[in-house]
Amino acid sequence: MSTAIVYYSMHGNSEMVAEKIAARLGADVIRIEPDKAYPDKGAKKFIWGGKSAVMGEQPVLKPYEFDADKYDCVILGFPVWASRPAPPICTFLSEQKSKLIGKKIAVFACQSGNGAEKAFERVRNMIGIDAFAGTLILIDPKTRMNAENDKKIDSFCENI
Repeated sequence: MSTAIVYYSMHGNSEMVAEKIAARLGADVIRIEPDKAYPDKGAKKFIWGGKSAVMGEQPVLKPYEFDADKYDCVILGFPVWASRPAPPICTFLSEQKSKLIGKKIAVFACQSGNGAEKAFERVRNMIGIDAFAGTLILIDPKTRMNAENDKKIDSFCENI
C-alpha cells in the first residue's frame, strides 16, 4: 500500500511526527504551507491563528505536489487551533476532497491543550467519511519527547 503524509506545521511538532511516521511506513511526505505565513509568536500568533481557524478561513497555499492516484492511504497531520485543524489543512481538504474519496484516511494532531477530537470531527465531516483508519493525538511532541509518544506513534502505524 502506498501512503502519503500531508501535513502543516508551524513550530515543527507536526513535521517531526510526520517524519517519524514516514520512516516507519515508508510513506511520502508532503508539507503544505500558506502563501502568507501566520505570525509564529506572541499575542499575534494566537489572535491571527485563532481567528483564522474559528472563521473557517482557507489560506492560499504555496504550490505543492500531491497526486492522489498514487496513494491508497493518506495521513493528514496538523496542529490544533481553537479545537479546529490549522487552516492550511482545510484549504488542502477543500482542494483535494473529491480525490480523497475511497482512500484510507488517517489523522494525527499535535496540541498544547485539548480539542483534537473536535478537530478530527471537523476533518471527517469536511471529507464526508464516517471514520478514520487511525487517529493519533500528541501533546507538544517536539518539546516533550519521550518513550510514551514513540509507543503511540508505533501503535498508530501498526493500525494503518
